[in-house]
Amino acid sequence: MTHPTPAARPLRPLVSRDRDQEHRAATPLELFFDLCFVVAVAQAGIQLVHAVAEDHAGEGVLSYAMAFFAIWWAWMNFTWFASAYDNDDALYRLVTFVQIAGVLILAAGISDAFTERDFFFVWLGYVVMRVALASQWLRAARHASGAERTMALRYAAGVLLCQVGWTALLFTPESVLPWVFLVMALAELSVPMLAERHFSTSWHAHHIAERYGLFTIIVLGETIAAATVAVKSGLEENDALDELLPIAAGGLLLVFSAWWIYFVVPAHSRLRSNREGFLWGYGHYLIFASAAAIGAGLEVAVEQAVGEAHISVRAASAAVTLPTALFLLLVWVLHARYFKVGIAQQLVLPCAALGVLLCTFAGHWAVLAAGLVAAAAVATGLALTARMAPRESVVARAGAG
Repeated sequence: MTHPTPAARPLRPLVSRDRDQEHRAATPLELFFDLCFVVAVAQAGIQLVHAVAEDHAGEGVLSYAMAFFAIWWAWMNFTWFASAYDNDDALYRLVTFVQIAGVLILAAGISDAFTERDFFFVWLGYVVMRVALASQWLRAARHASGAERTMALRYAAGVLLCQVGWTALLFTPESVLPWVFLVMALAELSVPMLAERHFSTSWHAHHIAERYGLFTIIVLGETIAAATVAVKSGLEENDALDELLPIAAGGLLLVFSAWWIYFVVPAHSRLRSNREGFLWGYGHYLIFASAAAIGAGLEVAVEQAVGEAHISVRAASAAVTLPTALFLLLVWVLHARYFKVGIAQQLVLPCAALGVLLCTFAGHWAVLAAGLVAAAAVATGLALTARMAPRESVVARAGAG
């Protein structure tokens, strides 16, 4: 007798999954969910470009930080819940589609949030997503008992209470709006820690690491797409190949190096407990935001090179070098440093971050110089690893003997 596949069952109990399940991988629904977030990430990047190019970097970065938090946190909520409870039945899929609709509403409201400080559509998108998420937690609570049921109910209550709190953004004066946002962001971050105080969800370390890696790829892909469009437009409208070629080459080196540096270490082996999971997961807000900002910075550099940005060469260069340096440093802090042996390996990424920052002062060659520094960091890391390999082999043989 054959059992129906999960997709063939209209409804299945939404119960905790096995944390030690073998061969756990991202599902097609999760990949589709991530793809829909590209729209929101792209909108945030576009608005950041406009703000920086018009010499409103301070306001632009603040608005970008708030908009990207909304995008990232919505993705986080779905990802960690799915890692622990995804049963891929028809109801789960439909509720996920509702969350995707909320993401698209949020994306549509990002431009108004940037330019007018009007958060209505961002708030509305969150209402759609959060009500759907709370229903998932209530469904999980229905099939749980004891401490797990309490945990699921706390999540549902926390999500809904925070959503009520976000309503304050619709009535807050612009002068204090960032502070209200900060308070609500801290409240959101506290929900998982309070909900899982006595019971931890059964998130899967390898699955979570893969999901974060996939979102990193999406963000870097958006960076390449944005930079390509900017260079194409610059060539068509200004015929400035000499000015744009170094930016294009440097941008590619930065993205390739960022991908290499992020994926060179097995991040999942660091995720052994909630404490490590929270630190690693929350820290990725800045990793994702800085990776996406690299693409925005490349667009700004292109616009400045063709005379369409009202900022200096140094300011345009900083739009690329600052997020790149932040990305390199945070990848080292969150997981790369745990896999480095010796002071030389440990210093590669911090020194690379400093070198990229210094490239800000390289004038029109800043982006290319930053790309070369990042590529040199990759090559240095490979060389140091290769040098350590024979020593490790000798130690292993000695230990075996």
